[in-house]
Amino acid sequence: MSHFAEAVHVITTDGPAGRRGVTISAACSVSDNPATILVCLNRQHEFNHLFIENQVFALNVLSADQRAISEAFSGKGDLPQEDRFALGQWQTLQTGAPVLMNALASFDCRIIATHEVATHYVIYGKVTALNTGERGQSLVYLNRSYHGVGE
Repeated sequence: MSHFAEAVHVITTDGPAGRRGVTISAACSVSDNPATILVCLNRQHEFNHLFIENQVFALNVLSADQRAISEAFSGKGDLPQEDRFALGQWQTLQTGAPVLMNALASFDCRIIATHEVATHYVIYGKVTALNTGERGQSLVYLNRSYHGVGE
């Protein structure tokens, strides 16, 4: 799968179950009416159930200059969650999930369906709000390294 080029995102949640953020590349648009996004999270990680319990997430599309944020939320450096969130400026839109203010785009979503497939949760979210940042290169992961694409 390392030969499959994918955009890099940080998916976040917050709510009664707790706050969490994780770097992912498995995300895509499902529908534009209503706007719906699909994300995949490893269910074997002990804290990814927080997304399911909170029933909300924000998908933050990272720019090429946000590699450090991607690495922190992927677990590199073993930073605690709060220290990871300290690396960026965050706000909330409608659901309460943290939105990275200078991401290329952030999709604030309510979970409408969840499936378990092999080792992952496949989560569908209805977009409730959108925040767009400045245009720039997108951060892409290919062949086990980061690349900037576009603009």
